[in-house]
Amino acid sequence: MPYIGKQPTVGNFQVCDAISVVNGQAAYTMQVGSANVTPETAFHMLVSLNGVLQKPGSSFTISGSTITFASNLATGDVIDFIILLGDVLNIGTPSDDTVTAAKLNNDIISGQTALAATPADTDELLISDAGTIKRIDFSYLKTGITEADMYRVSSDVSNDADPVSTVERVDDATFSKIGTGVTNSSGTFSFASTGLYLVSFIVNLHVDSSGDGNMTFTIKGTADDSSYDDLAEAQLSGDTSNNQRQSTMTSTLFNCTNTSTHKIRFATGSMNNNNLEGDTDVTRSGFLFIRLGDSQ
Repeated sequence: MPYIGKQPTVGNFQVCDAISVVNGQAAYTMQVGSANVTPETAFHMLVSLNGVLQKPGSSFTISGSTITFASNLATGDVIDFIILLGDVLNIGTPSDDTVTAAKLNNDIISGQTALAATPADTDELLISDAGTIKRIDFSYLKTGITEADMYRVSSDVSNDADPVSTVERVDDATFSKIGTGVTNSSGTFSFASTGLYLVSFIVNLHVDSSGDGNMTFTIKGTADDSSYDDLAEAQLSGDTSNNQRQSTMTSTLFNCTNTSTHKIRFATGSMNNNNLEGDTDVTRSGFLFIRLGDSQ
């Protein structure tokens, strides 16, 4: 006849390996696949001896993986089978697509140990991709500034220079860059990763007593590692009568889509022996690079 009521679909039912009777022995080790097994209680077992089901607790008892019959077995006795009916909390492996959201407690995440630090790049998070839950490395979700670097002019530049090459990365005790930073090759700057960068030229000018004129300070960029265009320019006028010092800054947004071909230079023009001030101990004139986001 058909099963009355809801038919069980889960469990951890196991048939123990065959056990050979030893004459005069009552205790035997239960195994499944040659590995010891421990039933929850004797009442979670079906045991047949010589074709007769045994009563748990009186005909046999268990301790760990050992079953002990009420009396010693003798040659000719046969342990027909031992069936384990499953542990109290072991429901086996659910079938695919059978565990629904209603079966999960709403504190399944909040109840776990909280991460008390910024995730590592290889830490994985769960994200819904068009309704499908997927794993994703944190490195793909990082936002904010991932690259920031600064160089300074290390000695005065008194003549026209294209590019300005007497530069060094800022090395003050409190300085730090973010990410890999930019690299400098004789005044040509390359980026470690693509992105939209804020590039700034910081200018401190000392007008020499013997010079005057209209000095220019230019940010130049290339997209083919060959031809450079003027991207931004600042101008300062010098007057010999005042022996002036002046400061200014110019900036541009540089869309680096290829780190091999997209590069930056800085140039001076019409210097007339006036000085773009440089120093190895403090940034008087320099260059700032900040990655704002992905390339566009």
